[in-house]
Amino acid sequence: MRSTRILNSAMAALALAAIPGQALADDGAPESARHVDVSPYIEVSQVWLAELSPGDDVLTYTQVATGVDAILTGRNSGASVSLRYERNISYDNKSLDSDTVSGIARGYLSLVPRKVTLEAGALASRTQIDGSGGTSSNPLPSRDSESRIYSAYAGPNLHTRLDDIEVNALGRVGYTRVESPNAIVTAPGAAPLDVFDDSVTYQGEVHFATKPYEPLPVGIAVGGGVYQEDISNLDQRVRDVHWRSNVTIPISPTLAVVGGVGYENVEISSRDAVLDANGIPVIGSNGRYVTDKSAPRRIAFETDGLIWDAGVIWRPSRRTALEAHIGRRYDSTTYYGSFAWAPSASSSVNISAYDGVTGFGGLLTTSLAGLPTEFTAARNALTGDFSGCVSGQTGANCVGVFGSVRSSTFRGRGVQASYTRKVGRYAGAIAAGYDRRKYIAAAGTVLAAANGVVDESYYIATSLTGELGPNASFTVGSYVNWFESGFANGGDVTAMGTSASYSRTIGPRLSARAALSLDYLDSDISAEDIKTASALLGLRYDF
Repeated sequence: MRSTRILNSAMAALALAAIPGQALADDGAPESARHVDVSPYIEVSQVWLAELSPGDDVLTYTQVATGVDAILTGRNSGASVSLRYERNISYDNKSLDSDTVSGIARGYLSLVPRKVTLEAGALASRTQIDGSGGTSSNPLPSRDSESRIYSAYAGPNLHTRLDDIEVNALGRVGYTRVESPNAIVTAPGAAPLDVFDDSVTYQGEVHFATKPYEPLPVGIAVGGGVYQEDISNLDQRVRDVHWRSNVTIPISPTLAVVGGVGYENVEISSRDAVLDANGIPVIGSNGRYVTDKSAPRRIAFETDGLIWDAGVIWRPSRRTALEAHIGRRYDSTTYYGSFAWAPSASSSVNISAYDGVTGFGGLLTTSLAGLPTEFTAARNALTGDFSGCVSGQTGANCVGVFGSVRSSTFRGRGVQASYTRKVGRYAGAIAAGYDRRKYIAAAGTVLAAANGVVDESYYIATSLTGELGPNASFTVGSYVNWFESGFANGGDVTAMGTSASYSRTIGPRLSARAALSLDYLDSDISAEDIKTASALLGLRYDF
């Protein structure tokens, strides 16, 4: 479960702190790190959109946007926010008229300094859903093709000590919703695409740990928790109850061996859809299957028994940290880990591998909770859309808006990697990832065909920003997403694009902007590829 992964990571963090000479980072920033940077703005731009393939239309529209980018740090609180509201007004095609809110935020507030904190995060993003369920992070500005993704979570954290025992606990509630067009084009003769609607997640964890030599020669940790995600589509439910104990054996001042064993009960279940007189599943007005509330709940996956893993934690300096684990969970082998390296104050490398069972909503709320509280959101230089990635002091992080938005629960495995570098007035970042989702569905239901099917997605995103003298700056970004569907008639999707923008100050707080972008979408579902070119000229006022 995702919750088990969080529990394992928390215990690993305690084990890391248990290595002599090492310490956990504190949620509260030191007083010297207090900083407030709030940058509200308003933009007015003229945009030209040229369809290069399959047609040759050229459309124009006015874009009015307002937003704020903020980073707030203090002794007992911290947060980063990137929020943007955009209104597109078309002259040629009213389908381009749209209102969009996009952004990402995460922060914390210490209720009891260094003991109890309240943390929260939120996401709003546009995307385009293909007939196979794959998503593109940079949709064309059209109400008929775009979908909206919203996600948020909040909850308290506890960190305290009882003599030699460290106590950590958390509670979280999350909500995720996908708003999509009712008529997503699928392959001829294919079953309707059951797009994720919404879900609520609940999570509670508590664990206790001692460090080596305080008082025993080895560190001991015990903990447990409960995780549940309730998905509205066909009343799908993911439930995980677990406990485990860990032992940390220090090998040297920078190296420790860890091992853990425990118990886990996992159950995934759902109901079936309402069937009409001909036995055909009924589709509701929202384009999703109508759930038969009177039908019994059917088990899609169930496991009950021993879980274990073993690994190493290595931290030779404050700039380098490695942890790697392998074990058994979900009746099969599991592995996860991370590597962080900061070769200098201006560069960093981060790699992480994950494994867990979840729904789409649980994936997003877990990704939000894993973001730093000080970051800069990456946005498309022309449309202003949030790309799904942020960059912070420890590198780049991407939330789970890539891949598929099918409603079925899945076991997700993958890896993410990023590299960031600053050189003088220039800063660059590259992030890449791979995600593999094996769907889990109950036999005898309309989702049964999804059981065991595998979807795979890959992504690469790059950005480069810099200053061109005291009054000018530029941003260049690119992305490539590959999505390979394992469903019959699902097809593959390739989306890629690049954009560049130039900004020059022309008065107090007033600047002129110009941007260009090229985007390409190739889908096996669509008869023809889509190629577009866009240009923007506008003004921006920073308050």
